Amino acid sequence: MDRTTALILVLVLYVAPLLHILVSPTAGGFRPPPGSRCPMGPKLGWLVMVLLLGPIGWLMFMTRKRRQPSA
Repeated sequence: MDRTTALILVLVLYVAPLLHILVSPTAGGFRPPPGSRCPMGPKLGWLVMVLLLGPIGWLMFMTRKRRQPSA
């Protein structure tokens, strides 16, 4: 594999999913929801998952089921 192909693969499979989550309004906020005991917000949690799992974490983000907020 030459250098250009490797760079394209890294950008497409690693950097693009991170940017997608950063700009996605459906990813939630960086702050945790009120009453949560977790110190991280949903967006930060998704970023960590994509950092650790790569494209698999991004697929998990894309196929997640959105919860309805409690009334």
